Amino acid sequence: MATKIYTITYNWSKKIAVKIGITRIHFPGLHGILLRFSGVNLSLLSRVMSSRLSRGTYNGGLLSTEAGTLARVVADATITLAGFLGESPNYKFLHQATSAPPISYYDYIIIGGGTAGCPLATTLSQKATVLLLERGGSPYGNPNITDLAAFGKALSDLSPSSPSQRFISEEGVINARARVLGGGSCLNAGFYTRADSQYVRAAGWDGRLVNESYGWVEKMVAFEPPILRWQAAVRDGLLEAGVSPYNGFTYDHLLGTKVGGTIFDGDGRRHTAADLLRFANPKGLTVMLHATVHKVLFRIKGKKRPLAHGVVFRDASGNKHRAYLNSGPKNEIIISAGALGSPQLLMLSGIGPSDHLKAHNISVVLDQPLVGQGMSDNPMNAIFVPSPSPVEVSLIQVVGITQFGSYIEAASGEPFVAMPAEKDFGMFSPKIGQLSTLPPKQRTPEALSQAIESMKALDPAVFRGGFILEKILGPISTGHLALKTKSPHDNPTVTFNYFKDPHDLARCVHGLKVIETVIESKAFSPFRYDYLSLPILLNMTASAPVNLLPKHANVSTSLEQFCKDTVMTIWHYHGGCQVGRVVDDDYRVVGVDGLRVVDGSTFIYSPGTNPQATVMMLGR
Repeated sequence: MATKIYTITYNWSKKIAVKIGITRIHFPGLHGILLRFSGVNLSLLSRVMSSRLSRGTYNGGLLSTEAGTLARVVADATITLAGFLGESPNYKFLHQATSAPPISYYDYIIIGGGTAGCPLATTLSQKATVLLLERGGSPYGNPNITDLAAFGKALSDLSPSSPSQRFISEEGVINARARVLGGGSCLNAGFYTRADSQYVRAAGWDGRLVNESYGWVEKMVAFEPPILRWQAAVRDGLLEAGVSPYNGFTYDHLLGTKVGGTIFDGDGRRHTAADLLRFANPKGLTVMLHATVHKVLFRIKGKKRPLAHGVVFRDASGNKHRAYLNSGPKNEIIISAGALGSPQLLMLSGIGPSDHLKAHNISVVLDQPLVGQGMSDNPMNAIFVPSPSPVEVSLIQVVGITQFGSYIEAASGEPFVAMPAEKDFGMFSPKIGQLSTLPPKQRTPEALSQAIESMKALDPAVFRGGFILEKILGPISTGHLALKTKSPHDNPTVTFNYFKDPHDLARCVHGLKVIETVIESKAFSPFRYDYLSLPILLNMTASAPVNLLPKHANVSTSLEQFCKDTVMTIWHYHGGCQVGRVVDDDYRVVGVDGLRVVDGSTFIYSPGTNPQATVMMLGR
């Protein structure tokens, strides 16, 4: 269709309102409709017109957005929000680390261009020079990252260049850590929701600044998902099960049932923390890709406490580079390498348990036995519910937030594939390590391969249905992390101690009972077979070829055993550099100067039902 131009005046001090003088707009992909704001072209997309446009039609009416939404985005006179079209941004500050000079100087050095590092670098670049070092590559131009239909492909890619690096906990649960600009927001299931107000107060954060920072993030990466029949049935089933009230669509964490946000837009394109770099000052920011930091450098002589003043990193060719802080009282190095990477790098730099560091022949800068402690991963358990009716492909959209500390969520649809022959099987697939029906220690590469081959031979009708899952609050159970080698490329060893605390196990059991009520609800009846009771579904989930057989013959007799045998990750692991233990309330590393940690490794508990919104907010 032809481009339509509407000319209006604006006043940044008030809300902008646009009156579309037609009754209905139809468009195939949002690419042809623009608003012209006195010389400023803005694609008429979901962040301006709301995500209703993403679903293909809009009934004419009043469109509004906060003045700051446009004011912060407008650069010079005219911009086009290519990012909302899924196009790669033309970041002038993005470089391969092979182009880095041997020695360089900056006001801030940030290690890790992930979910926290990108908004952090963007914010600091406004008034300072910032070097952002990311060990992975760019997410742009990789459909396995950007496309909803390809979900799981990046997680199942085990190549050295993959944006995902697989690791396995000591319990045997297969997991993944990000290795790409944008971090975990490039790999996850996309659910976007804020932490609850009590969490914010307990963290000692400024509530006004928290809300402003969430809002800043949401202008670029958060959307309202379209709720279709299967997700609507889960929503209504949760309400029948007493998970009330219904809070509608909201980013807020509220007891009851709600529709949360998503970082996938209406065209199924992922928006990540890397998109927040659009707000950066390009003159103040340098981003180096494939830049693996090996250690933080400290000045010790003549100092009361060790002072972080530089880093050593290597590029993709193995060449060594050094970056140092400019002289200045506020200049700092900030580690944002994630819940595995941040404690690992502290240890490699000489901050950690002295005996452990000495065992790896690492010079001790600071004996800090709490580095790597308090590691937690929120356990996830899911029940597969086959459907007599077709269901939409959906990731996490609806959530039931219970009073007893279990979060009920759901994902549906036949395999997430572009072509039927590829069969990637989406969020609950052995290809990404989600082999829930073998106890964790038995999820070997051979078992994964066998499951994948078995699934390829199945009729597609087997996959018609969805998973209803529960994730527990907290968790209370904790473990630890330790170095395996001195190489930053290698994963550390990590133990999460899933369900070690009986309160965690009780929450899992309670959550499974709510799922049973949802499955048996009137609202969900079109998507279940009447003869499949919860005990049968539990054993089907445990024995169906979708997953393979666990070692306990009848797990339905013990929900506790089902929780333990079928535990998976939902990729919400955290800890290792916790506030009050390794860092102070301002995220400064205790015992040294010039060094902070800002990411999920500082969390005691995982915030809300999904941490990514809060990690991005924290970076801001």
